[in-house]
Amino acid sequence: MADNGGGGGGAAGVVAVLVIFVIIVGVVLFVFGGQWFGGGQTKKVDVNIKAPVPTKSP
Repeated sequence: MADNGGGGGGAAGVVAVLVIFVIIVGVVLFVFGGQWFGGGQTKKVDVNIKAPVPTKSP
């Protein structure tokens, strides 16, 4: 008979390492993202649009 114990241990380890790597990359991008990707350079744009006033028809 086949031994079914411990068959997925290697795959689980690889997935765990990948999940930890993605978390670390996400934290680094969240903390330093503004400095590395130009997030510190903000521009303020002031847009004033006046809607036309409808005229009353007779």
